[in-house]
Amino acid sequence: MTKRSFTLTLTRKRALLGILFILPWLLGFLFLFVTPFLQSVRFSFSELNVAPSGYELSFIGLDNYTSALRVDPNFNRILTESVSEMAYNVPMILFFSLFAATLLNSKFRGRALARAVFFLPVILASGAIAEAQSAGLIQLTGSSQIAQELGEQQNGFDPMILVSMLGNGGIPLWFIEYIVTAVNRIYEIIRGSGVQILIFLAALQSVPTTMYEVAKMEGATAYESFWKITFPMVSPLILTNVIYTIIDSFADSQVTQYIYETAFTSQNFGLSAAMAWMYTLVVSLILVVVGFFISRKVFYYN
Repeated sequence: MTKRSFTLTLTRKRALLGILFILPWLLGFLFLFVTPFLQSVRFSFSELNVAPSGYELSFIGLDNYTSALRVDPNFNRILTESVSEMAYNVPMILFFSLFAATLLNSKFRGRALARAVFFLPVILASGAIAEAQSAGLIQLTGSSQIAQELGEQQNGFDPMILVSMLGNGGIPLWFIEYIVTAVNRIYEIIRGSGVQILIFLAALQSVPTTMYEVAKMEGATAYESFWKITFPMVSPLILTNVIYTIIDSFADSQVTQYIYETAFTSQNFGLSAAMAWMYTLVVSLILVVVGFFISRKVFYYN
């Protein structure tokens, strides 16, 4: 066997690195996820009855799916509201994340602290923090003077001032309503933007500085540099953030809670499994459509 046969090409090295990168997820999927995955498919087509020896399944076909769509009074409404809320929130989060990442990418004193502050709501909203707070191990709320003053300042905001200012600028009414809603929900937007800001920051820091130097020498303004250099260069990460934000919005929605209550409160596991699969299909369809249209506009720099 010659020495050349042991030499790995660049393509093979990248393939091996890719396999090593997804290996932890692949092992977890095979040993922890496949069995519940197949069981949920069986449950969705069956009626589950709890027995002293465990549970018994009776095949009933598509009855659970029919019941979820036509009999259950809440599933269709909650699913439609979740999809509408997702379509409303995703652009807000993306615009704010890119805006915040652009500001945090500039050089100023306390930049590291500012980045930590924007990511702090993600940590506070994590499951570990929520469990610790519910168990009484930590206390995140209080009646301090600072919190009271912040609450009074927030309640003193008059959205009509913003409406009047934007209206005088000739902005359409529907866009004004959207902006005012975003301002009133600023905390929710910040809480859901921490990971996206980090991803956009990584993309902004990977843009070659020579491009900005050449653009400045050619007389390009900051506005032109953003739309001609920054935005195209971070466009691949826009697709990543859109997919992440959609999945994140559905993972913590009313539909998930309703499916959980159907299974463990109403003890209707078959109907719950059917709802979960329809929910998964809707999310997958949205991701495929959004990914298809956005990927056609993505610019890849080589």
